[in-house]
Amino acid sequence: MSRGDPLLVTEDVKDEALLFAVARQDRVAFRSLYDVAAPKLFATILRIVRNRAAAEEILQDVFLRIWQNAERFSPEAGPARAWMNTIARNRAIDVLRQRSFVPVSGGDSEPDMYERVAEDRDREADMINNASLRHCLETIEASARDCVLLAYYEGYSREELARRFDRPVNTIKTWLHRSLAVLRDCLDGAA
Repeated sequence: MSRGDPLLVTEDVKDEALLFAVARQDRVAFRSLYDVAAPKLFATILRIVRNRAAAEEILQDVFLRIWQNAERFSPEAGPARAWMNTIARNRAIDVLRQRSFVPVSGGDSEPDMYERVAEDRDREADMINNASLRHCLETIEASARDCVLLAYYEGYSREELARRFDRPVNTIKTWLHRSLAVLRDCLDGAA
């Protein structure tokens, strides 16, 4: 999606409107902002700290900071999502330095990735039948499926995935793009 894409511009306008309402202490707008921004911010934080419990705690702190500082947001300085992402990134880095978290990589002792998809913290999973999601995930080739799960539920960057799967970054991007299209079509058919 390019910056000139109408869909992206519309999202930016909505995010800005929500932030302006949050600056006026509008709790309904704050909840809406949380609902739309939390998944992406969580992924950013998780990618940095590599600790789910810490990432969840940091996310709550980030939204507290957004609530307290929303009046400082200026659209002239950049999009609302970029402003929020900067808060999340900086807070995650600060906590990582303070607590000396050691990033962990996936190992054989980790729980099944399928099971983590439907954790309580994942509000999107509440709207999707878990059996349908599992079925649709199983229609994707194993490497691409693992790539999707690591990217969207573990917060791996494209570069980290490229190293993990020993593939070029562009291949990873293609896997993700195609896999998400297959998932979308499959889930639309299951609905």
